[in-house]
Amino acid sequence: MAVEELKKTDKFDQLVSYRGLTVVHFWAPWSEPCKQMAEAMEDLAKEYLNSKFIKIEAEEFPEISLKYEVVAVPTFLLFKAGKVVDTLNGAHVPELAKKTAAHSQTMAPPQAAPAEKEDLDTRLKKLINAADCMLFIKGTSEEPKCGFSRQTVALLNECGTKFSTFNILADDEVRQGLKKYSNWPTYPQLYVKGELLGGLDILKEMKENGELKEILPKRISLDDRLKSLTNKAPIMLFMKGSPEEPQCGFSKTVCGILQECGATFETFDILSDDKVRQGLKKFSNWPTYPQLYVKGELIGGLDILKELKESDELLSTLGLSE
Repeated sequence: MAVEELKKTDKFDQLVSYRGLTVVHFWAPWSEPCKQMAEAMEDLAKEYLNSKFIKIEAEEFPEISLKYEVVAVPTFLLFKAGKVVDTLNGAHVPELAKKTAAHSQTMAPPQAAPAEKEDLDTRLKKLINAADCMLFIKGTSEEPKCGFSRQTVALLNECGTKFSTFNILADDEVRQGLKKYSNWPTYPQLYVKGELLGGLDILKEMKENGELKEILPKRISLDDRLKSLTNKAPIMLFMKGSPEEPQCGFSKTVCGILQECGATFETFDILSDDKVRQGLKKFSNWPTYPQLYVKGELIGGLDILKELKESDELLSTLGLSE
Protein backbone atom coordinates (compact mmCIF):
# COMPACT_ATOMS: atom_id res chain seq x y z
CA MET A 1 0.00 0.00 0.00
CA ALA A 2 1.40 3.40 -1.00
CA VAL A 3 1.94 6.27 1.42
CA GLU A 4 -0.99 8.69 1.15
CA GLU A 5 -0.57 12.44 1.59
CA LEU A 6 -3.22 14.49 3.41
CA LYS A 7 -4.62 17.25 1.18
CA LYS A 8 -7.64 18.50 3.16
CA THR A 9 -8.11 18.95 6.91
CA ASP A 10 -11.60 17.46 6.93
CA LYS A 11 -10.27 14.17 5.52
CA PHE A 12 -7.96 13.47 8.46
CA ASP A 13 -10.53 11.93 10.84
CA GLN A 14 -11.81 9.73 8.02
CA LEU A 15 -8.32 8.46 7.20
CA VAL A 16 -7.41 7.57 10.79
CA SER A 17 -10.79 5.94 11.53
CA TYR A 18 -9.56 2.74 9.83
CA ARG A 19 -9.98 -0.22 12.22
CA GLY A 20 -6.51 -1.50 11.48
CA LEU A 21 -3.24 0.36 11.99
CA THR A 22 -2.73 3.83 10.52
CA VAL A 23 0.76 5.35 10.78
CA VAL A 24 0.82 9.15 10.38
CA HIS A 25 4.09 10.95 9.62
CA PHE A 26 4.16 14.67 10.52
CA TRP A 27 6.94 16.11 8.35
CA ALA A 28 8.40 19.32 6.91
CA PRO A 29 10.12 19.78 3.54
CA TRP A 30 13.10 21.58 5.12
CA SER A 31 13.89 18.73 7.53
CA GLU A 32 16.56 16.24 6.40
CA PRO A 33 15.56 13.64 9.04
CA CYS A 34 12.02 13.71 7.60
CA LYS A 35 13.37 12.71 4.20
CA GLN A 36 15.13 9.71 5.73
CA MET A 37 11.97 8.66 7.58
CA ALA A 38 9.82 9.13 4.45
CA GLU A 39 11.90 6.44 2.73
CA ALA A 40 11.38 4.16 5.73
CA MET A 41 7.62 4.79 5.54
CA GLU A 42 7.62 3.75 1.85
CA ASP A 43 9.37 0.48 2.73
CA LEU A 44 7.00 -0.25 5.61
CA ALA A 45 3.97 0.47 3.41
CA LYS A 46 5.14 -2.25 0.99
CA GLU A 47 5.60 -4.73 3.83
CA TYR A 48 2.44 -4.12 5.88
CA LEU A 49 -0.27 -4.20 3.24
CA ASN A 50 -3.12 -4.25 5.79
CA SER A 51 -1.95 -1.03 7.43
CA LYS A 52 -2.33 2.56 6.23
CA PHE A 53 0.54 5.03 5.97
CA ILE A 54 -0.17 8.77 5.76
CA LYS A 55 2.10 11.80 5.62
CA ILE A 56 0.98 15.28 6.67
CA GLU A 57 2.98 18.49 6.31
CA ALA A 58 2.87 19.79 9.88
CA GLU A 59 3.08 23.50 9.05
CA GLU A 60 0.29 23.31 6.47
CA PHE A 61 -2.17 21.76 8.93
CA PRO A 62 -1.47 23.59 12.23
CA GLU A 63 -4.90 22.78 13.70
CA ILE A 64 -4.17 19.04 13.45
CA SER A 65 -0.59 19.45 14.69
CA LEU A 66 -1.80 21.45 17.69
CA LYS A 67 -4.61 19.01 18.46
CA TYR A 68 -2.14 16.13 18.75
CA GLU A 69 0.60 18.26 20.38
CA VAL A 70 3.07 17.81 17.52
CA VAL A 71 5.84 20.29 18.34
CA ALA A 72 8.71 18.93 16.24
CA VAL A 73 9.33 16.95 13.08
CA PRO A 74 9.53 14.14 12.32
CA THR A 75 6.78 12.89 14.63
CA PHE A 76 4.79 9.67 14.13
CA LEU A 77 1.35 8.91 15.55
CA LEU A 78 -0.04 5.38 15.32
CA PHE A 79 -3.83 5.15 15.20
CA LYS A 80 -6.38 2.36 15.49
CA ALA A 81 -10.06 3.13 14.92
CA GLY A 82 -9.42 6.87 15.32
CA LYS A 83 -7.50 6.60 18.59
CA VAL A 84 -3.78 7.14 19.14
CA VAL A 85 -2.18 3.91 20.35
CA ASP A 86 1.49 4.89 20.16
CA THR A 87 3.84 7.77 19.27
CA LEU A 88 7.41 8.23 18.11
CA ASN A 89 9.36 11.48 18.13
CA GLY A 90 12.44 11.85 15.98
CA ALA A 91 14.19 9.91 13.22
CA HIS A 92 14.47 6.34 14.52
CA VAL A 93 13.92 3.86 11.69
CA PRO A 94 14.36 0.66 13.79
CA GLU A 95 11.97 1.97 16.46
CA LEU A 96 9.34 2.90 13.86
CA ALA A 97 9.61 -0.54 12.32
CA LYS A 98 9.32 -2.15 15.75
CA LYS A 99 6.21 -0.15 16.69
CA THR A 100 4.59 -0.79 13.29
CA ALA A 101 5.16 -4.52 13.63
CA ALA A 102 3.78 -4.59 17.16
CA HIS A 103 0.59 -2.71 16.34
CA SER A 104 -0.10 -4.27 12.96
CA GLN A 105 -0.86 -7.65 14.53
CA THR A 106 -4.43 -8.78 14.02
CA MET A 107 -4.96 -9.29 17.73
CA ALA A 108 -6.28 -6.12 19.33
CA PRO A 109 -4.02 -4.64 22.01
CA PRO A 110 -5.18 -4.96 25.60
CA GLN A 111 -7.56 -2.21 26.62
CA ALA A 112 -6.21 0.31 29.06
CA ALA A 113 -8.02 0.71 32.31
CA PRO A 114 -10.69 3.43 31.97
CA ALA A 115 -9.63 6.77 33.40
CA GLU A 116 -11.48 7.93 36.44
CA LYS A 117 -14.36 10.14 35.35
CA GLU A 118 -14.00 13.77 36.28
CA ASP A 119 -16.41 14.96 38.96
CA LEU A 120 -19.34 16.83 37.35
CA ASP A 121 -19.07 19.86 39.64
CA THR A 122 -15.38 20.15 38.80
CA ARG A 123 -16.18 19.97 35.11
CA LEU A 124 -18.92 22.59 35.40
CA LYS A 125 -16.61 24.92 37.28
CA LYS A 126 -13.99 24.59 34.53
CA LEU A 127 -16.58 25.30 31.83
CA ILE A 128 -17.95 28.34 33.65
CA ASN A 129 -14.43 29.73 33.97
CA ALA A 130 -13.34 28.79 30.45
CA ALA A 131 -13.76 32.44 29.40
CA ASP A 132 -14.27 35.76 31.19
CA CYS A 133 -17.74 35.88 29.64
CA MET A 134 -19.30 32.43 29.22
CA LEU A 135 -22.78 31.88 27.79
CA PHE A 136 -24.59 28.55 28.05
CA ILE A 137 -27.22 28.41 25.30
CA LYS A 138 -29.19 26.11 23.05
CA GLY A 139 -27.13 25.93 19.86
CA THR A 140 -24.23 28.18 19.00
CA SER A 141 -23.71 31.92 18.63
CA GLU A 142 -23.88 31.45 14.84
CA GLU A 143 -26.96 29.18 14.98
CA PRO A 144 -28.99 29.62 18.19
CA LYS A 145 -31.68 26.95 18.62
CA CYS A 146 -34.25 28.97 20.58
CA GLY A 147 -35.55 32.53 20.63
CA PHE A 148 -34.17 33.32 24.08
CA SER A 149 -30.68 32.17 23.05
CA ARG A 150 -30.90 34.20 19.82
CA GLN A 151 -31.93 37.34 21.71
CA THR A 152 -29.16 36.90 24.28
CA VAL A 153 -26.49 36.51 21.60
CA ALA A 154 -27.81 39.62 19.83
CA LEU A 155 -27.79 41.59 23.08
CA LEU A 156 -24.16 40.65 23.85
CA ASN A 157 -23.09 41.48 20.30
CA GLU A 158 -24.86 44.84 20.58
CA CYS A 159 -22.92 45.56 23.77
CA GLY A 160 -19.67 44.83 21.92
CA THR A 161 -18.54 42.19 24.38
CA LYS A 162 -16.26 39.23 23.81
CA PHE A 163 -17.91 35.98 24.88
CA SER A 164 -17.66 32.22 24.45
CA THR A 165 -20.54 29.78 24.30
CA PHE A 166 -21.38 26.21 25.27
CA ASN A 167 -24.16 24.33 23.49
CA ILE A 168 -26.14 22.62 26.26
CA LEU A 169 -28.05 20.58 23.65
CA ALA A 170 -24.81 18.73 22.90
CA ASP A 171 -24.28 17.50 26.48
CA ASP A 172 -27.27 16.52 28.60
CA GLU A 173 -25.10 15.93 31.67
CA VAL A 174 -24.01 19.59 31.59
CA ARG A 175 -27.53 20.72 30.69
CA GLN A 176 -29.12 19.09 33.71
CA GLY A 177 -26.17 19.48 36.09
CA LEU A 178 -25.74 23.22 35.57
CA LYS A 179 -29.35 23.89 36.61
CA LYS A 180 -28.64 22.36 40.00
CA TYR A 181 -25.09 23.74 40.27
CA SER A 182 -26.21 27.33 39.66
CA ASN A 183 -29.69 26.98 41.15
CA TRP A 184 -31.05 28.48 37.93
CA PRO A 185 -33.67 26.31 36.15
CA THR A 186 -33.65 27.77 32.62
CA TYR A 187 -31.40 28.64 29.71
CA PRO A 188 -29.57 30.70 28.52
CA GLN A 189 -27.29 31.35 31.50
CA LEU A 190 -24.54 33.98 31.41
CA TYR A 191 -21.43 33.88 33.63
CA VAL A 192 -18.88 36.68 33.97
CA LYS A 193 -15.56 35.71 35.59
CA GLY A 194 -17.18 32.58 36.99
CA GLU A 195 -20.18 34.36 38.57
CA LEU A 196 -23.73 33.83 37.32
CA LEU A 197 -25.45 36.98 36.06
CA GLY A 198 -28.66 35.27 35.01
CA GLY A 199 -30.78 34.77 31.93
CA LEU A 200 -32.28 36.99 29.25
CA ASP A 201 -34.70 38.92 31.51
CA ILE A 202 -31.94 39.82 33.96
CA LEU A 203 -29.64 40.92 31.15
CA LYS A 204 -32.37 43.11 29.65
CA GLU A 205 -32.94 44.82 33.02
CA MET A 206 -29.20 45.37 33.47
CA LYS A 207 -28.94 46.84 29.99
CA GLU A 208 -31.81 49.27 30.63
CA ASN A 209 -30.26 50.63 33.84
CA GLY A 210 -26.76 50.84 32.30
CA GLU A 211 -25.13 48.14 34.45
CA LEU A 212 -24.54 45.55 31.74
CA LYS A 213 -21.89 47.36 29.68
CA GLU A 214 -19.93 48.14 32.85
CA ILE A 215 -19.82 44.47 33.85
CA LEU A 216 -19.23 42.78 30.51
CA PRO A 217 -15.63 42.41 29.23
CA LYS A 218 -14.98 44.51 26.15
CA ARG A 219 -14.23 42.90 22.81
CA ILE A 220 -10.65 43.59 21.75
CA SER A 221 -10.21 44.14 18.03
CA LEU A 222 -7.65 42.03 16.19
CA ASP A 223 -5.61 45.14 15.35
CA ASP A 224 -5.50 46.14 19.04
CA ARG A 225 -4.40 42.62 19.96
CA LEU A 226 -1.70 42.60 17.28
CA LYS A 227 -0.45 46.01 18.41
CA SER A 228 -0.26 44.72 21.97
CA LEU A 229 1.61 41.57 20.88
CA THR A 230 4.16 43.45 18.75
CA ASN A 231 4.89 45.69 21.75
CA LYS A 232 4.99 42.85 24.28
CA ALA A 233 8.80 42.95 24.48
CA PRO A 234 11.53 45.31 23.16
CA ILE A 235 12.53 42.57 20.71
CA MET A 236 9.59 40.44 19.59
CA LEU A 237 9.84 37.59 17.08
CA PHE A 238 6.82 36.00 15.40
CA MET A 239 7.93 32.58 14.23
CA LYS A 240 6.86 29.00 13.57
CA GLY A 241 7.46 27.04 16.76
CA SER A 242 9.76 28.16 19.55
CA PRO A 243 13.50 28.91 19.84
CA GLU A 244 13.95 25.48 21.44
CA GLU A 245 11.93 23.69 18.75
CA PRO A 246 11.59 25.84 15.61
CA GLN A 247 9.16 24.44 13.06
CA CYS A 248 10.75 25.89 9.92
CA GLY A 249 14.27 26.52 8.72
CA PHE A 250 13.82 30.30 8.42
CA SER A 251 12.63 30.57 12.04
CA LYS A 252 15.55 28.46 13.22
CA THR A 253 18.05 30.66 11.36
CA VAL A 254 16.60 33.93 12.72
CA CYS A 255 16.74 32.60 16.29
CA GLY A 256 20.37 31.66 15.71
CA ILE A 257 21.24 35.16 14.48
CA LEU A 258 19.56 36.82 17.46
CA GLN A 259 21.21 34.45 19.93
CA GLU A 260 24.59 35.04 18.28
CA CYS A 261 24.07 38.78 18.87
CA GLY A 262 23.35 38.14 22.54
CA ALA A 263 19.84 39.55 22.13
CA THR A 264 17.15 38.93 24.72
CA PHE A 265 13.92 38.40 22.84
CA GLU A 266 10.44 36.98 23.22
CA THR A 267 8.61 34.91 20.65
CA PHE A 268 5.08 34.14 19.53
CA ASP A 269 4.32 30.84 17.79
CA ILE A 270 2.08 31.81 14.87
CA LEU A 271 1.16 28.12 14.38
CA SER A 272 -0.75 28.31 17.67
CA ASP A 273 -3.16 31.05 16.54
CA ASP A 274 -4.35 31.28 12.95
CA LYS A 275 -6.03 34.67 13.51
CA VAL A 276 -2.68 36.16 14.51
CA ARG A 277 -0.91 34.27 11.72
CA GLN A 278 -3.19 35.68 9.01
CA GLY A 279 -3.93 39.05 10.62
CA LEU A 280 -0.31 40.05 11.20
CA LYS A 281 0.43 39.70 7.48
CA LYS A 282 -2.11 42.43 6.75
CA PHE A 283 -1.30 44.47 9.87
CA SER A 284 2.39 44.67 8.98
CA ASN A 285 1.99 44.47 5.20
CA TRP A 286 4.58 41.68 5.32
CA PRO A 287 3.41 38.36 3.81
CA THR A 288 5.86 35.85 5.29
CA TYR A 289 7.27 34.56 8.58
CA PRO A 290 9.32 34.98 10.67
CA GLN A 291 8.72 38.68 11.42
CA LEU A 292 10.92 40.64 13.84
CA TYR A 293 9.76 43.75 15.72
CA VAL A 294 11.91 46.12 17.77
CA LYS A 295 9.98 48.42 20.13
CA GLY A 296 6.81 47.70 18.19
CA GLU A 297 8.30 48.54 14.79
CA LEU A 298 8.66 45.92 12.07
CA ILE A 299 12.25 45.22 11.08
CA GLY A 300 11.51 42.41 8.63
CA GLY A 301 12.32 38.76 8.08
CA LEU A 302 15.40 36.62 7.60
CA ASP A 303 16.70 38.37 4.46
CA ILE A 304 16.56 41.79 6.13
CA LEU A 305 18.35 40.51 9.23
CA LYS A 306 21.08 39.00 7.07
CA GLU A 307 21.55 42.31 5.25
CA LEU A 308 21.70 44.23 8.52
CA LYS A 309 24.23 41.76 9.90
CA GLU A 310 26.45 42.01 6.81
CA SER A 311 26.37 45.82 6.95
CA ASP A 312 27.15 45.84 10.71
CA GLU A 313 23.82 47.59 11.40
CA LEU A 314 22.09 44.73 13.21
CA LEU A 315 23.28 45.50 16.75
CA SER A 316 22.26 49.15 16.53
CA THR A 317 18.91 48.17 14.99
CA LEU A 318 18.29 45.81 17.90
CA GLY A 319 19.29 48.51 20.38
CA LEU A 320 22.32 46.52 21.52
CA SER A 321 25.19 48.78 20.40
CA GLU A 322 26.98 50.95 22.92
